[in-house]
Amino acid sequence: MRNKFLIALIAFVGLAIANVNAQQKIGYISLDYILAQMPEAKQVETELTATKTQYDNMYQSKVKDFQAKLADYEKNGTTMADVIKADREKELQGLQGSIEEFRQNSSTSLQKKQAQLLQPLLKKVEENMHAAAKENGYAFVFNYDAGQGTTPIVLHAPDDANISDLILKRMGITPKVLVPPTATPATTTPATAAPKKN
Repeated sequence: MRNKFLIALIAFVGLAIANVNAQQKIGYISLDYILAQMPEAKQVETELTATKTQYDNMYQSKVKDFQAKLADYEKNGTTMADVIKADREKELQGLQGSIEEFRQNSSTSLQKKQAQLLQPLLKKVEENMHAAAKENGYAFVFNYDAGQGTTPIVLHAPDDANISDLILKRMGITPKVLVPPTATPATTTPATAAPKKN
């Protein structure tokens, strides 16, 4: 008899918890959509483009220097003394290594700078997301964007679960519908696709 009562009590508590969970609101955001409309993001993009241009120019200069020295070596290598020829070969190998090292270091540096510049924006979005979720009774909020080239985290959700525009409005930004490029659904990226409207 006691076991039946215990089983009934557990079943009742389980149903009560399931009922509470069923009433919780779940929302999602498109971080790419929000960032694309933040004025600060445009400044970040401008700064990153300027830095990338500096890196590209330096890289091209290094490659041009290497190509000029390689052409000279190929043209005059047969007439060079062995010591000079060996020195030029060593120099060319050093230049090749320097070019590759610069390419890797500049790529890493650009990624770090991007993360550093985006950090305050991401914090602002996060703070406003928490506030918008609390104000509108959302218990859980997911990010639609899983990252470039990956499958979205939210695969299906009702239109009213998208709170991206609520966050933009909290930040004083009037949401704009971003027009996606014509592409198959598998290749449309969240960064350019307009999320569902609230």
